[in-house]
Amino acid sequence: MKGMTIIVQKVTQIMCGIIFLYGIYIIMHGHLTPGGGFAGGIIIAGSFILLVIAFGSKFLALKKEETGSSILESTAILLFLAIASAGLLISGVGIFFVNFLPKGTIGNLISAGILPFFNIAVGIEVAAALVTVFLALLIYKEEST
Repeated sequence: MKGMTIIVQKVTQIMCGIIFLYGIYIIMHGHLTPGGGFAGGIIIAGSFILLVIAFGSKFLALKKEETGSSILESTAILLFLAIASAGLLISGVGIFFVNFLPKGTIGNLISAGILPFFNIAVGIEVAAALVTVFLALLIYKEEST
């Protein structure tokens, strides 16, 4: 896949950083506003996909396997399960997914216990999964032509 013009590439460089930061904002404020890990992960994946579209497939030096995003996806799933299992071990109650962190003041960013950590893990997993699917389709397209 060939890249686009230099104008599109420069605008993409500027916009991808803003889009990425907005995805992080959506993930971090998911317990206070609509959004969260899934919506933020889609936005972050969109920024990476936009980079590949603007600069072409040679930008990421694509290979037959998209191992980097697959490893990140698996790590995020393990992080999610580790946080859920930590409640089982730390709380002393023996309940899976229990909130073992103190709750803060309602409306503050640090007010939801372990929920922001779940949003971060879900956001990483969703972003990595969407990028993996996009790269797999792109690699398949390039190999078939």
